[in-house]
Amino acid sequence: MQEYITIRGAKVNNLKNIDIDIPRDKLVVVTGLSGSGKSSLAFDTIYAEGQRRYVESLSSYARMFLGIMDKPEVEKIEGLSPAISIDQKTTSKNPRSTVGTVTEIYDYLRLLYARIGVPHCPKCGKVIKQQTIDQIVDSVMALTEGTKIQILSPVVRGKKGEYTKLFEDAKKDGFVRVRVDKEMYELNEDEIKLDKKKKHSIEIVVDRLVVKPDIRNRANDSIETALKYGNKLVIIDVIGDKELLFSQNYACPDCGISIEELTPRLFSFNNPFGSCPTCGGIGNLMKMDPDLIMPDHEKTLLNGGIKGMGWSLDKDSMGLMYIRSLGKHYKVDVTKKIKDLPKEFLDKVLYGTGNEKIDFVYESKTGTRKFTSPFEGVINTMERRYKETTSNGMREFYQYYMTSSCCPECNGARLRKEALAVTVGKKNIYELTSLSIVEIKDYLNKLKLSEKEKMIGAQIFKELNARLQFLIDVGLEYLTLSRNAGTLSGGEAQRIRLATQIGSGLMGVLYILDEPSIGLHQRDNERLIATLKKLRDMGNSLIVVEHDEDTMYAADYIVDIGPGAGVHGGEVVATGTAEEIKKNKNSITGKYLSGEIKILVPEKRRKG
Repeated sequence: MQEYITIRGAKVNNLKNIDIDIPRDKLVVVTGLSGSGKSSLAFDTIYAEGQRRYVESLSSYARMFLGIMDKPEVEKIEGLSPAISIDQKTTSKNPRSTVGTVTEIYDYLRLLYARIGVPHCPKCGKVIKQQTIDQIVDSVMALTEGTKIQILSPVVRGKKGEYTKLFEDAKKDGFVRVRVDKEMYELNEDEIKLDKKKKHSIEIVVDRLVVKPDIRNRANDSIETALKYGNKLVIIDVIGDKELLFSQNYACPDCGISIEELTPRLFSFNNPFGSCPTCGGIGNLMKMDPDLIMPDHEKTLLNGGIKGMGWSLDKDSMGLMYIRSLGKHYKVDVTKKIKDLPKEFLDKVLYGTGNEKIDFVYESKTGTRKFTSPFEGVINTMERRYKETTSNGMREFYQYYMTSSCCPECNGARLRKEALAVTVGKKNIYELTSLSIVEIKDYLNKLKLSEKEKMIGAQIFKELNARLQFLIDVGLEYLTLSRNAGTLSGGEAQRIRLATQIGSGLMGVLYILDEPSIGLHQRDNERLIATLKKLRDMGNSLIVVEHDEDTMYAADYIVDIGPGAGVHGGEVVATGTAEEIKKNKNSITGKYLSGEIKILVPEKRRKG
């Protein structure tokens, strides 16, 4: 195997036709002035070519999704490995990304809760156990006599596919009807074509009954059949009213609430089966803010007091007519300042009059128009228009009047109440991910489990401990797994990716890092360097673009690019260990390392 990455004739950006041999399987620091060409060598030449060659080795189908990087302007590069870039610009801004999902630790926690979690009733908090067929039949018989019901067997729940064979098998087994995505179909008559790229829910209609005292035996047989086909789940569809989900797995006998089988997807806020139905798994809701719609309470409603989109109160505007008519109806002087108006009246203006009808009179050049109707309210109207518009531009306009608020259903936990009712130890999955990483590790290690639970969770605990320790090693023990990934700094995001790469356990990879020490305290810097050395010792090559003194002393090899920036840079000034660089008279970096040049602390400071 080659000992060096050999580069000949590199001319990317300001690089001046440079030739260099960089040792493999070492920790190499590329340093120099800002703008000297460090990133041009490390990222735009070495990483770009390593990534391009690796992607070219894949199938044409895989290349469609990855996209090949442009070939860098270089005569020859040899000794390259597949390259991975760990830079500071890759933080996900997606509101669905958290520290837990980015590091994949959350996936192991979901598996842990699905396998050894203890379900509780979301309503009364009692530990709930599996239901028997007799208990399900009793719940059906408790419905009002004469109620029409359908017994449905949920054979597919939110999965992609065409399911042609499933329909054929159901028909052979004697079933007549199926419900697909809430639509009823006759198996003998209708041709059912499904989009295989979309998720579908399919229920076989096992029986249709009217609740009477003499249907117990028939209901028992039908429910047993439904449970058999529906993987221990049955849906009782009370026609024209509600649907009741029963499970042979878990149900509360007092509240009649059932929880389907505990699966990892139940604990995922990025899956409709686990996410909070109100906020869709985001944890926050965008709502119209009254303080943005009425920002200045010193003004009147008629004179610029309402700033809402579509509520300009011009001379002949409908908005003006609405406010005047509301004032007349409630006997309120709308020429007063907003701060002097009754709160009850302002609530009517903002949130509407409900079912109470108002007499409106609209006068314009074309005549006078009178009508009577409830008033929808400024905020309600704007929220409706925001939901209905298909224009992104209009949505952005409405968002000027909106603020993000915590979801009232899940209180920011992102998950549905059934998922939050499952605990390991005494904490549900959101309470656990709200702890810091070091606290989570401590909590998991102190759990008191039965022998069966220890056996089931052994591999999961092993993986969790290792991944949590990697984050602690790079100085991120203070983060919480529930923290939004978009709020991380560039350095934090880079160290998370670094920890993830250690967890992958690859060897023979070329890692290229962009100033990983930025913003770090010296204590954390030592941990970062230890992490880089660990990656190197696993059999990987590391090229680190860096200005940090400690990192240079820890490096096996230094490449100093310069001597100046821009057109004055792009040359290899010096190479070797930190001690060798110090002795090189051409290297500015060497002069600083040796102490020949210093930046002294000023004797006098400007006053703050």
